[in-house]
Parts: sequence; C-alpha cells; structure tokens
Amino acid sequence: MVVLCFLLNMLDGTDLLIMSFIAPVLSQTWSVSPERLGVLFSASLAGMAIGCLGVAPWADRFGRRLLILAALAVTASAMTLSALTHDVIELMLARLFVGIGVGTIGVTMTTMAAEFAPPLYANFAVGFVQAGWPFGSIITAFTAAKWLPSHTWQSMLLGIGLVSVGLLILMWVLLPESLTFLALKRTESPGSRETQAPWAAVAALFKDGRGLASALLWTAVTLGYFALYFVISWIPKLATQAGLPLSQAIYAGATYNLGAFLGTAAVGWIAVRFPLHRVIATYLGLAAVTLLVFGGFSMPVWLTLLIALCVGVTVQGGFNGFWALSARLYPADMRNTGVGWALGVGRIGAVLGPIVGGLLVGAHMALPVIFAIFAASVAAAAVITLRVGAH
Repeated sequence: MVVLCFLLNMLDGTDLLIMSFIAPVLSQTWSVSPERLGVLFSASLAGMAIGCLGVAPWADRFGRRLLILAALAVTASAMTLSALTHDVIELMLARLFVGIGVGTIGVTMTTMAAEFAPPLYANFAVGFVQAGWPFGSIITAFTAAKWLPSHTWQSMLLGIGLVSVGLLILMWVLLPESLTFLALKRTESPGSRETQAPWAAVAALFKDGRGLASALLWTAVTLGYFALYFVISWIPKLATQAGLPLSQAIYAGATYNLGAFLGTAAVGWIAVRFPLHRVIATYLGLAAVTLLVFGGFSMPVWLTLLIALCVGVTVQGGFNGFWALSARLYPADMRNTGVGWALGVGRIGAVLGPIVGGLLVGAHMALPVIFAIFAASVAAAAVITLRVGAH
C-alpha cells in the first residue's frame, strides 16, 4: 500500500512541478510576463486547495479508494488537455483541474499510508510516501533537460498525461480500500451517517481540545507553503535570469528536488526516534538559513547546485513533515478531513507564494531581499510548529 501511494505521489510531483521546468520556454514562446507566469503557477495550487478542502473530506464518508480513482481520472484528463491549449487562460483552467485532482490524491493517500502502516512506523510511512513527490520531479527535470531543447513543451505535458492514464489503470487493479475505513463503516450506527458529512467533521476539528492545535497547525502550514511554492516554482526561472543556460537551470531544479527527496525520506526516519514537531521545526529553522545563503551570495555553478540541494533538504523535507503531523493529530473517523483542511487552508500560502514571487521579480527587487522575505516565513513556521507540539 505504501509503495502504491509512493507511485501516486511521484505522479503528483510530476503533474504539478512540470510547469516550473517548462516555464523558461513557455515564457518565451507565449511572451508571458513574470507577473502572469506567477498567476499561472498558482492556478494548480488554487485547484489543490479546492481538492483538499472541498473534495478530500468526502473520503471519510464514501471511501479512500473511490476518491483516489476519481481524482486520478480528473488529473489524467486535465493533464492531457493542457497539452492542447492555445493561450494562457485555457492552460490556467486545465492546470486548475490538475490541481483539484492532485490535492485530493495527496490528502487521501497520506491517510491511507498512515492507516496501513504499523503505529510505530506511521511517521516513516507517510514520510516515505511524501518523498515520491520530489523523486518524480527529479525524473521529470532530467527528462525535460533532454527533451525541451529539441521538442515542444506541449509534448512534455501530453506524455505526462498518458503516463497518468497508465497509472489510473494500475491503481484500478491494485489499489485496496482502507481497512480502517471499512472497520468504521461496519461499526457505524444508522443514525451516525450525518455526522460523517464533511461540514460536521470540520466543526469536530475544533472540539475535544483540538481547537488551538488545529489553528496553529493551519498557520504553520500556510507560512511553510508560502515559501515552498515560491522556491519550487521560481528556482529554474531565476537561475536563467542569473545567466545559466536552460539545461543548467533545469538541473538546479532537479538538484533541489534531489535534496527534497533525501530530506523528506529522512524526516520520517528521524521522527521514529525524536518528537516529530521538533524535527520539523529544526528543518525549517535550517531552511531559513539556506534560503538566505542561496539568495544572498553570488556563487559558481557547482556551489549554487549544492546550496539548491540544501534548500531542498530543509525547505521541502521540513514542510512534508506536516503531512505526518496532521495525520497524527486527528482520529481515524475525521483524518481525511483533518489532513485535508490543514493542507487545504495552507494552500492560501501556496497560491500567494508564486504570485508574490512574480510581483517581486517583476519589480526588479534584489534577490537577497526576495529570499529574506521567504526565509522569514519558514522561520515563523518553525516557531509555531513547536507550539503545535506543545498541545
């Protein structure tokens, strides 16, 4: 089950982050300004918020398998259609639906991994699953570096859409239903179905002493997302602006995602031995330092790639710990709702990060100042995460 969820998250990383790799080519061929490119980045992130908040909670009522398959079908269709668009508005709409599918899958597969794993290793299982995201991005980055110089960016999107269709068929055959969900349905009394409705479960997130912890978690996730999606959306584009050739700029993005894979996999392993909230806070504190270094100093290519690796380890490695933290905070009957709303409300930061980045880049603000703004965001998230653990 964990391996299947890892594959799903690989696809999610590919579907979502392909835009950052094709951005330099797209901005040239369609003459897209940095401000408009930031809005285009954020279209799929807005869709992810819809998936997390509005769609994923229904898995607590109708089942995890059904929702994953439906969301994967939406993602595959929208990804394929995005290759056939003719202007920014059409591409933005297609990316919105890609985000809805990805957001729904991300929450539901996190719940599945946490429910199938032995309790002692639940954090590790969720961390391993989240490592699929940057792993898929690494493969996409190296493919893009080889493919884009001699092919169109539309063909990249079409290829990923076809891979999505193949994974949908595989999941239809192999993906089981959550055992925890089936057990809950067997013990559910006839009059309790209304309490399973998403709006009732959302209210329950603030009952039984969980209110302050939920509010703090939502705030920390929002601040983390704000920095995370600025970084993953803009690293290749900023690298080309700094004078790197397209292939090396894409490799900077790939190096970041290699660090994200290593950092995310390590979070779960370390959290088996140390409190998860302290592990996340330590990662995010180090992330603030690495962002200041990356944006504040002029470095040779090899050192730029090394720091990009460190940014990936700390920023995305620390952030992905929030998936496990939110899964642990809520009981099984509201877990999809709890994870969905924590990560869904946090998408406010994910949407704003690329947009704010685009505005700052378009205003020709100095890179050290830009990166200092996002470093302050992850530093604040680290402090708030410690408070979440205290509750």
